[in-house]
Amino acid sequence: MNLRTLAPLSLALLACTATTSALAQQKVDPARSEISFVSKQMGVPVEGRFRKFDAQIAFDPKKPEAGKVAFTIDLGSTTLGNPETDAELPKAAWFNVPKFPQASFQSTSIKGVGSGRFEVVGKLSIKGNSRDVVVPVALAAAGGVTSATGSFAIKRLDFKIGEGDWADTSMVANDVQVRFKLSLSGVAPL
Repeated sequence: MNLRTLAPLSLALLACTATTSALAQQKVDPARSEISFVSKQMGVPVEGRFRKFDAQIAFDPKKPEAGKVAFTIDLGSTTLGNPETDAELPKAAWFNVPKFPQASFQSTSIKGVGSGRFEVVGKLSIKGNSRDVVVPVALAAAGGVTSATGSFAIKRLDFKIGEGDWADTSMVANDVQVRFKLSLSGVAPL
């Protein structure tokens, strides 16, 4: 390889390394982030949240199609704010935490839809069941921190959440709204 060939290759490698290290620095601040859900029990909204989750994010708002987002949620950290109910959630009829300790999301595509809004398509897996979901995300930046907010709906029975007697949707609705507010650092300017 001669010097003329080596110089452009070196520049390309440096550019890739700089981009990769910038993306590698993207972090979710769990103390300032939240993933919650709302369902209805006998027609009354019930809100819960996941206290432990992790994310791997490589995202440039100027090139969303090259981005990747992956989440894992510790299902044993699920709370509805009631100790008796919280004790039921890890059991086989609900999340079956001993067999399926985590839920996961892996993006398959990301596209910009205008004004700091994006559509993230991916696979959501809970209790060994996977479904394609579309997650709308709005980004806003202030003081070096980017907030990512959004919500999407799932059908709990698609994931076998609430089996047996709990599959009756007159007691616990099938529709569940998942909401998130994430505090991110290291995201390129919008």
